[in-house]
Amino acid sequence: MAFLKLLLAFAPWIAFLIIAHGSLLRMKIGLVVALVLSVVMGLTRLHRGVILWIGLLFFSSATIAVALLDNAWTARHMGVLASAALATGSWLTIALKKPFTLDYAREHTDPSLWNSPIFIRTNLILTAVWASVFTLNAILAWGKMVHFVLPEVGYEVISYTFLIGTAVFTTWYPGYLRRVRQQS
Repeated sequence: MAFLKLLLAFAPWIAFLIIAHGSLLRMKIGLVVALVLSVVMGLTRLHRGVILWIGLLFFSSATIAVALLDNAWTARHMGVLASAALATGSWLTIALKKPFTLDYAREHTDPSLWNSPIFIRTNLILTAVWASVFTLNAILAWGKMVHFVLPEVGYEVISYTFLIGTAVFTTWYPGYLRRVRQQS
């Protein structure tokens, strides 16, 4: 999966992350922007699969709760809820043996390989790495929220490092497996 396509797949989440810092107004704007991006990207097929549906469900619910109903609990727990939504959806796709990365990996893989055990296993591994990072980020968001051990910036640095590391791993790992298969 090319790095730019990977960023595009998470564009609504990235937009929300960038915009929603600092105030309730920015959170509301971030939620609306992320929801609109999710809808537009879904309609134009730039975004698909489980991550699209998780985003639509999460951003719709959060927009209603925070922007329309001024629900303080949801606003206060937004970081935990966002990461937990991604983690839950990712783990669910693994449990259903339909890892979410399949939706993106099929774009640049020969259809004859789509049911290959190696292709499916590779995507299970990639999705498990993402699900683990989303889970860790939910825990980090909780730690940040309750001011546990680290300063706020520490939680953010660790969270972003995990996400960037996972994106790099996702782009590197399939190529690495191809090289190993070609050498053997």
